[in-house]
Amino acid sequence: MITQAIGCNSPKAKALARSYDFIESFFRLGESEWRRCGFLSPKEVDRLIDAKEEDALRIIDRCEQLGYSVLTINDAEYPQNLYSISSPPAVLYISGKLPDFDEHLSIGVVGTRKASRYGVENSYKIAYALAKYDTVIVSGGALGVDCASHRGALAANGITVCVRGCGINSRYLRDNIDMRNAITSKGAVISEYPPDTEPRNFYFPARNRIIAGLSKGMLIIEAGEKSGSLITANDALKMGRNVFALMGNNFPENEGSNQLIKTGKAVPITDFADILSFYDRKRSKREPFPGIDNLSLMDIDAVPVKGKKCVSDNAKPAQKAAKPKAKKVKAEPKAKKVEAEPQPAAPVHRTDIDLDGDSKRIYEFLSAEPVHIDTIAVSLDLPVNRALGALTLLEVKGLVRALQGRHYVIV
Repeated sequence: MITQAIGCNSPKAKALARSYDFIESFFRLGESEWRRCGFLSPKEVDRLIDAKEEDALRIIDRCEQLGYSVLTINDAEYPQNLYSISSPPAVLYISGKLPDFDEHLSIGVVGTRKASRYGVENSYKIAYALAKYDTVIVSGGALGVDCASHRGALAANGITVCVRGCGINSRYLRDNIDMRNAITSKGAVISEYPPDTEPRNFYFPARNRIIAGLSKGMLIIEAGEKSGSLITANDALKMGRNVFALMGNNFPENEGSNQLIKTGKAVPITDFADILSFYDRKRSKREPFPGIDNLSLMDIDAVPVKGKKCVSDNAKPAQKAAKPKAKKVKAEPKAKKVEAEPQPAAPVHRTDIDLDGDSKRIYEFLSAEPVHIDTIAVSLDLPVNRALGALTLLEVKGLVRALQGRHYVIV
């Protein structure tokens, strides 16, 4: 009922929670206390007066019917890192079980709904590998990057949390229903909106603050210049969270994430090991993490991406076509000798580009053969972070390309 008065994305919920042991006790104190407390405007007090207790009880009954739990800001189980933000939700509706965020590293993964194959694969692979290392993956359940990261964590039998910009029971994004059901087996699907609430445009930016709040670090993958993922990145920075961005080429879908890197707001990464190394200060930057070699990408084509067709999870196998009647076929003429197609020339270093410092040294060192970032750093006696910064500039200029496994080639 408090949220009916002050709305969902309001810092007043936290102010009330700090001043009163229980929000319910504040409500029971009545109108005189509501006006005297100094937190509520006259209009908010009027809305609280008009709020009906039976409406709140109806929502609770609906949650019990659906098997959802309800967590208020005053509950001991409320995540401390979410409580620490300026406007934590007054209530969370939960399907599944929230992990202990104090015991796990939690990384939010967000990006474009119109993800490229590169974006989908890296979202899936990075989330898979992080989940293997006991990291909770937090995302928004949207098409593209969000969906791929959730599925990667599930493939690793890891824990992932989906924060919806609508009610948990809303059929919005039906393509992801099976995925959301799978998430609840080890993680949780959550929302600050009652179960059957349908999405509205302004719910999603508000939802982003919860993703950032639950995460100790945010990973941005393929964010365009005006991507909503940049809102999440800015929210995370204001909360004091670490922001990471997957290095990409100079295509439009990477303009926003590349800008975060260039302005120093995001740490550039090429794979999961960069993130784990950032938090594991005891590990040498040149000490490799054990590889994730058993990763299968069979279900990558089933990841829903906005504007692209994909193989449905529930796609039925094609029916066996009727066997055509045999026809008498004339003998084929002898095949003509076909000359082999010429192979494309290997890329060579360009001489029309002005480079200096680390970028020049690294560009001249690289070739068409993939070279690992550790080899680059050791061979040129450079710190890994300086090497990554220079490689980012070379990628933006279209001179090098990052491959899976932190390898680089010239283009």
